[in-house]
Amino acid sequence: MIYLQLFINFFKTGLFSVGGGLATLPFLYEMSDRTHWFSHADIADMIAISESTPGAIGINMSTYAGFKTGGYPGGVIATLSLAAPSLIIILIISTFLQKFKDSKHVQNALYGLRPASIAMITAAGLNVAKVALVNIDAFMASHKLTDLFLWKAVLLGIAIFAGQKLFPKIHPVAFIALSAVVGIIFRFAGV
Repeated sequence: MIYLQLFINFFKTGLFSVGGGLATLPFLYEMSDRTHWFSHADIADMIAISESTPGAIGINMSTYAGFKTGGYPGGVIATLSLAAPSLIIILIISTFLQKFKDSKHVQNALYGLRPASIAMITAAGLNVAKVALVNIDAFMASHKLTDLFLWKAVLLGIAIFAGQKLFPKIHPVAFIALSAVVGIIFRFAGV
């Protein structure tokens, strides 16, 4: 039964997450809240893993989520069901696009999809920032603004952002690896 649920949930995610891999994040957060297959912190881990491994982020994330929920078969089912709608839709569109590519209705539809994609990716980014940079529980307990943010994470994020801007020729994987090393040092040193 879990495999059917994985298929249905990830098929719906693949069908409606217009805008690529990051657009799957709002669906994953909703799925997390509804099914409890994985937590919001797991989603942050999925993003870190997906961003540091080859392949499309949505596919990597669905594989991780499916594996965490249903083992190897769950990973395969979640991955295939996330990709299936795109494959079906692109096969249908490719047969008709040549004929309708200059249609004002098609152009208007594509124009309308752009802001929706941006909104979904922005919402996903804000959710990731909330998980990675904010500690609402500590703030609610102390009511101190200084407890609202995970300052080490905020400073590391600013440093990585600045490093990417100052050294654009350095591959992003180097920054991801550096972040992982800093995280290990922080945990080992108890900082």
